[in-house]
Amino acid sequence: MVTPFTKDGAVDYGRLQAIVEEQIAEGVEGICAVGTTGESPTLNHAEHRQVIERTIEFAKGRVKIIAGTGANSTSEAVSLTKAAIATGGSDATLQVTPYYNKPNAEGIYRHFMTIADLGLPVVLYNVPGRSGREIPLEVVARLADHPMVVAIKEAAGSVDRVSAIKNLCPQFTVLSGDDGLALPMIAVGAEGVISVASNVIPRAMGDMVRAALSGDFTAARFLHAKYYRLFHNLFIDTNPVMVKEAMAMMGKIDRVFRLPLCETSSKNLDAMRSTLQELGLL
Repeated sequence: MVTPFTKDGAVDYGRLQAIVEEQIAEGVEGICAVGTTGESPTLNHAEHRQVIERTIEFAKGRVKIIAGTGANSTSEAVSLTKAAIATGGSDATLQVTPYYNKPNAEGIYRHFMTIADLGLPVVLYNVPGRSGREIPLEVVARLADHPMVVAIKEAAGSVDRVSAIKNLCPQFTVLSGDDGLALPMIAVGAEGVISVASNVIPRAMGDMVRAALSGDFTAARFLHAKYYRLFHNLFIDTNPVMVKEAMAMMGKIDRVFRLPLCETSSKNLDAMRSTLQELGLL
């Protein structure tokens, strides 16, 4: 879920509530607050905690809540995760691979184990394009033995990695981190998607995933093909720039980012506008 801002740059809790209500009304099964798409790097700690708290408040127990409380400092991730635990209402925490400092395999393992030992179910987040480090498969297998490590969000752009993880850990839950790869990942064993596109088309994303999970790949392929251009255009600029641009066009949020993120180019805007019009979303 994106984090909407007001014209003066503050978190817009009115818009946040509207987004939560729309997502639930359109049939999502969970909401991830303050992930990458929620501009987590630019929220201060107080805002970070409050967005999670208000999301839980707005959801009123109707869907599962995954709290994005990862960081590249283990102590910071512990602090944010403890705050989420103290608030109550989070079903899991999304924990990104520590970025920039690029720890070795043992450091990655110890980082995630430290968070898991806090007692809130952990969804690992493998996104080497942002973190600079892939979670090694052998580390995933070691972590999967911890009762509080319950899933992994795979955003490495590799369907083969899903197969590799399921081969090592057949019962471990894998979630796609890429909308455009959700269908092929489900075909080889993933169980859902933590979606960017759902901010724009929550009902369609849920329908596609549920169709695939039920084995109706004809229906799932139809929806994948229909929305493929949107999946692609959501990433022609750095996420979450394009999803916020799309939502602003649709009147769901104000067109406000926090530096170093900013508005996209006119060329990209034209591409997104054309896609939304083609899909009947504008």
